[in-house]
Amino acid sequence: MVRGASQARPSPDLAEGFSERVVRWQKRRGRHDLPWQRDRDPYAIWVSEVMLQQTQVSTVTPYYERFMKRFPTLDRLGRARQKTVLLHFAGLGYYARARHLHAAAQELTREGRGIPDDFQALIALPGIGRSTAGAILTLAFGAPYPILDGNVRRLFARLFEGRNPERSREETARLWALAGKLVPHVEVAAYTQGLMDLGATVCTPRIPDCPRCPFARDCRFARIQACLVRHPPRRTPVRQRVMRLLIIEHQRRIY
Repeated sequence: MVRGASQARPSPDLAEGFSERVVRWQKRRGRHDLPWQRDRDPYAIWVSEVMLQQTQVSTVTPYYERFMKRFPTLDRLGRARQKTVLLHFAGLGYYARARHLHAAAQELTREGRGIPDDFQALIALPGIGRSTAGAILTLAFGAPYPILDGNVRRLFARLFEGRNPERSREETARLWALAGKLVPHVEVAAYTQGLMDLGATVCTPRIPDCPRCPFARDCRFARIQACLVRHPPRRTPVRQRVMRLLIIEHQRRIY
């Protein structure tokens, strides 16, 4: 198992041009037809990022479209009843997300504000953490902020440390530091979307599709996986024991 803060430092070769490779892959192979990608509407991106917390895109999409049809603007959401908002989350689960979304919309509507383009203002709102704030700022406003959702955490842990994520405090601090070093100052929206796409569609939890990854040749985890495929662990043969039992019945007696 790889341990230690130094393990998350990108090698010079991998760090150099890392963001450009992510952006190039995203433009060619990434997702471009998600409903919240139609424009850079901060409200739409905020709603989608909250819904995507711990939920896959394929599950979120129909709920998102129904939600946006009922609450197309921040003002409509802020003035709605919580019961109505929760109704439009029915079946999606994690209903605290809906309550936080509604509470934040009420606060912004009451104060006459739009979706903040400031990091501190964003994380002060209910239900918005560091990674969600970073996603909103990059995708909606083009600001250079790192993200570290579950998919990106797995991508970084495998790519730079050769293992699946542990979710320890030490790892979290280490990977956030790494994410901050790698974030570019140009094409940040494509970069952030590219990380999300790689984590969600290529570097998947159970069976990563390493041949589709632009970093397959540089990835420690991919090399380990390839080695396991070429040299699978030897299986210890299972010894089988055969027992024979002879039963004789004579004059209603069993011997």
